Amino acid sequence: MKSIRISQLLEDEGHDLRLTLMAGAQGLKRTVDSSRIQKPGLALAGFTEHLHPHRVQVFGNTEISYLATLPEEGQRASLAKLFGEEDLACVVVTKALDAPKALVDACEAAGLSLMKTPLLSSEFIQRVQMFLEDALTESSSLHGVLMDVFGVGILLLGKSGIGKSEIALDLVMRGHRLVADDIVDVTRRKGAVYGAGNPVIKHHMEIRGLGIINIKDLFGVSAVREQKKIELVIELQEWDPHQEYDRLGVEDKHLQIVGVDIPLSVVPVRPGRNMATIVEVAARNQLLKLQGHHSAREFAERLNRAIAQGAMRRNLGEEVE
Repeated sequence: MKSIRISQLLEDEGHDLRLTLMAGAQGLKRTVDSSRIQKPGLALAGFTEHLHPHRVQVFGNTEISYLATLPEEGQRASLAKLFGEEDLACVVVTKALDAPKALVDACEAAGLSLMKTPLLSSEFIQRVQMFLEDALTESSSLHGVLMDVFGVGILLLGKSGIGKSEIALDLVMRGHRLVADDIVDVTRRKGAVYGAGNPVIKHHMEIRGLGIINIKDLFGVSAVREQKKIELVIELQEWDPHQEYDRLGVEDKHLQIVGVDIPLSVVPVRPGRNMATIVEVAARNQLLKLQGHHSAREFAERLNRAIAQGAMRRNLGEEVE
């Protein structure tokens, strides 16, 4: 499981968390591995059953006001129990509220970073969740081409020079959309894999003999997409007459990308095969599968029934004779 250091919360610039460190500098080395945020609430009163480890703890007006109702000795006892129960990630005080001395001392004693933000609790929780979701997302880069074909995200893989970019160009000419060529940046979000073009070469494509072309400039904004969910992988292989390829498609194959299994089709390439048409048909077939219709399996089932019925008729004929 991916995790990040607490210090990265302070270093963030893109989500405007506005955090400043108040105490517990030694706790900046701790890690957080969940985007879920927790307000301690009743845990301050001793009910720690639903207190989760490795989460950012947000102290808002409710928590600070409750601590203020306790004598300093009670505050220290409550916080010592809270911080001693689980290995928490850090504590953030919102609305720029003044942190009680007992809270500062407890964080120092527990080696827990105490930070402050002027944001309201609701606003801070929304922003820090977005930050953590982005930071904790598994990501990688692949050598391939990602296309949006009939709304299906299709990732074309294969060795260099097999014709991925030429197929993609043909698909663009047919009205489909390019997401990325050559380098595909992939990230996992909520159990799905999304692909996008590398910022340096986004919207560009290399066609041998022509060089680098800009698909957005040539065909307009409707010919490109910024990102797309990857729903099918097509691996292109040079045709090998000695290799047996799947001719029925009954058994589903998968390729694991950043921990997620994506449907895989291995397609041989040779002169005379219209690869753009094959990719289009693969996209339509994937749409049918997503709707619960598996053409190959349905055909195999009909064939098996026909064979079984034919065998039954033969057996009945033999009995009559």
